[in-house]
Amino acid sequence: MSQTPSNADFDSLLPGRATLAGSTRRSALQMALGVGYAAAAVPVMAQTAIKTPDTGLTAGTIQYTVDGFQVSAYRAAPAGKTHLPVVLVIQEIFGVHDYIADTCRRLAQLGYLAIAPELFARQGDPRKYTEISQLQSELVSKVPDAQVIKDLDAALAWAKDNGGDTSRAGITGFCWGGRITWLYAATGKVKAGVAWYGRLQGAASELQPKHPIDLSGALKAPVLGLYGGKDQGIPLESVEAMKQSLQKAGAAGNAAAAASSFHVYPEAGHAFHADYRPSYRKDAAEDGWKRMQDWFKTHGVI
Repeated sequence: MSQTPSNADFDSLLPGRATLAGSTRRSALQMALGVGYAAAAVPVMAQTAIKTPDTGLTAGTIQYTVDGFQVSAYRAAPAGKTHLPVVLVIQEIFGVHDYIADTCRRLAQLGYLAIAPELFARQGDPRKYTEISQLQSELVSKVPDAQVIKDLDAALAWAKDNGGDTSRAGITGFCWGGRITWLYAATGKVKAGVAWYGRLQGAASELQPKHPIDLSGALKAPVLGLYGGKDQGIPLESVEAMKQSLQKAGAAGNAAAAASSFHVYPEAGHAFHADYRPSYRKDAAEDGWKRMQDWFKTHGVI
């Protein structure tokens, strides 16, 4: 079942429409990466949002240059340590807000250097949008895959120069970042990927010339796909099509495709790991987190 690059996988993020009033309450918190939540992500579920301390970590915003542009990124790593395994953390459509920063800190507490670049920065600030539909049409849809790949390459280069061992690099991403995880697994720059409910199919465009299903035979790192059985934007037919494409590529000799795998949580919808959202499903999120850790260990990202 083919999917078009519409709002399909974003619609299921919406329990209700975001409001300007909701964003105003947090506007002062959104001046730095990893602080506060994106305006379009309201309502925020404070009672379930995980807050990971930065005790023992070096954490905060860094910058690196790509083609003359200063890319900002949130990074967290065990303080004073070097030769650390590296994990690229890829944002949702909401950018690098507190949830993504917290994910970096969780990984750093496990011993990783985790880095989450702000991949929309050239096109605008996703944290300032109050409507998901407007955010998608005015910003997210204008971000070229080629730009993203280049920024991630540079993030790895920064990590290598700042205590990371990029021979042990992995990638994980959520929603929009789940799709990017599949794409980056075809570059040969990481050893493994974990994609959380990323779109798998779509129509080709100038900015998005290929989608994960088009790259099954080009994978160079195995990917674990974590998906929800009740995801209204990414139907199980799409997951099944990707499985079949990977099986075909594996049978043709692609070892990364053959080693790739899916786990579907039947009762979970989209964004089930997003602990600050009403979509959060604690059991699925915690199980997926354990599976991610095991996946990285199995494939040498440790």
